[in-house]
Amino acid sequence: MYRVDLNSDLGESFGAYTIGNDQDVLQYVSSANIACGFHAGDPNVMQKTVALAAAKGVAIGAHPGVPDLMGFGRRKMAITPQDAYAMVMYQVGALQAFTTAAHVPLQHVKPHGALYNMAAKDKALAAAIAKAVCDVNPKLILYGLAGSYLITEGNKAGLTTASEVFADRTYQPDGSLTPRSQADAMVTNEEKAISRVLRMIQEGVVTAQNGQDIPVKADTICIHGDGAKALAFAHRIKTALETHDVAVRSFQ
Repeated sequence: MYRVDLNSDLGESFGAYTIGNDQDVLQYVSSANIACGFHAGDPNVMQKTVALAAAKGVAIGAHPGVPDLMGFGRRKMAITPQDAYAMVMYQVGALQAFTTAAHVPLQHVKPHGALYNMAAKDKALAAAIAKAVCDVNPKLILYGLAGSYLITEGNKAGLTTASEVFADRTYQPDGSLTPRSQADAMVTNEEKAISRVLRMIQEGVVTAQNGQDIPVKADTICIHGDGAKALAFAHRIKTALETHDVAVRSFQ
């Protein structure tokens, strides 16, 4: 039997604005990446989401991003490794305060959006993020794009890493995600998305946009919790995994 972690980015509401179906999505995932206030979320949302995840027995991770609420943290910013280090430490520390108060462990850190994608290709940024995570708590797991610098630099720092794949994103031949600015960035057909995920787990490959099969390691699968069909897809993908003898468990 195969085993995989199923994670989702949650806690993305802000003030009077509600985004996503957090409480319902938590029924199907094993890990939650909770926004830490820079790209989404706020202190009240962070506290509430930690409580919701803890009540469901879902492992909790910090989801730090660049300080870009208007762009949802998806716009590239010219930041230095020192900037990345401080941003990650600040946000992880904030969420850790809420997990400590709730008497639940913080399991992992997964950078968000532009920070995640920049660090995947920038060794210095990845190393700075890994150092920040290690300095907060060397037992934290660093989630990163499979085959990217987040994984290699995390390992160099002595961290446990989880190689992440995406259920609803397309891949480039170099293993990077197709930029969201391109029309073919998302996999909108649910059957196709599930089939791709099963191949990534069972065969260790995914078909890139040029038709070439490229190797990937699937420790954890990201499903997005903010789309119109997010809840239905979360249910479908978990059911499909279990039907194909893939146990859904948190990484730790």
